[in-house]
Amino acid sequence: MELLSSILKNLPDAAALGLVWGIMAIGVYITFKILDIPDMTVDGTFALGGCLVAATVSAGWNPVASTLLSILCGMAAGLVTGILHTKLKIPAILAGILTMLALYSTNLMIMGGKSNIGLSQFGEQKVDTILDSISAIFGMSAKTTNIVLGVVIAALMILILYWFFGTELGSLIRATGINEAMVRAQGGNTEGMKIIGLIIANGFVALSGALVAQIQRYGDVGMGTGTIVIGLASIIIGEVLLGKKSSFKVRLISVFLGSIIYRVIIAVVLLLGFNPNNLKLLTALLVVIALSIPVAREYMMEKKRMKANLKKYEEAE
Repeated sequence: MELLSSILKNLPDAAALGLVWGIMAIGVYITFKILDIPDMTVDGTFALGGCLVAATVSAGWNPVASTLLSILCGMAAGLVTGILHTKLKIPAILAGILTMLALYSTNLMIMGGKSNIGLSQFGEQKVDTILDSISAIFGMSAKTTNIVLGVVIAALMILILYWFFGTELGSLIRATGINEAMVRAQGGNTEGMKIIGLIIANGFVALSGALVAQIQRYGDVGMGTGTIVIGLASIIIGEVLLGKKSSFKVRLISVFLGSIIYRVIIAVVLLLGFNPNNLKLLTALLVVIALSIPVAREYMMEKKRMKANLKKYEEAE
């Protein structure tokens, strides 16, 4: 009972964190699922958002301005990857790795050579994060603020992306991922679409990193390690639950749902005494299991169909 009580007590925090990480998963979804590009830049971009917020807020910046700067810098990182891939003809996965490596050194320079920086208060009246500002304005607890902010941001992201990818530009980006040759044959600028998609995706990833840094109260150069795997885990878990053939709006919702479930699973296994050093291994196992479920489901359905056909054949004889 005590374990169950602890799990229920930690569920709201895990769900709130899942919503914020879901913004990162949306960025991975844009590149991996819509553009069909395995963009490794996100590992560096996520840390970029967190490191920028930690460094600038600790230096006295307004947290909103710091978060906006993180988004812009994340978009710039996506632009670099896009140029390397489209203009210099470097394979997409290698272009992402090169940008990610460059961002590691960049993040260290941003934080003055330190591997991590904690967010600190500056006087009694000054708040140090967006979450503190909202809590102070509306008189909500930190836990409630995390959940409310996460839900609001998730809803806004889904609405904005659903609208954007329904526009002519958004449809061209989606078409580029589905059939690049067809778009090019129709006179579409596929290189430009890839660059725009990478810019948007990495902007979302940097925003997620900035918000996560404000929730956990520190930024670290290594906080982005394995980000793309976590994003893929969220996407795959969501697809397993709601299906790959759902509408675009439902698929966007499934990404956030998958991220929440992933964070809840992580919270539960940690409460069960799982070694935190093995979380990356657990993430890899979750991705493997999630990918295996559709295959196993199809195998079982095929087996049932074969049995049904065999039964009909026997009855016919």
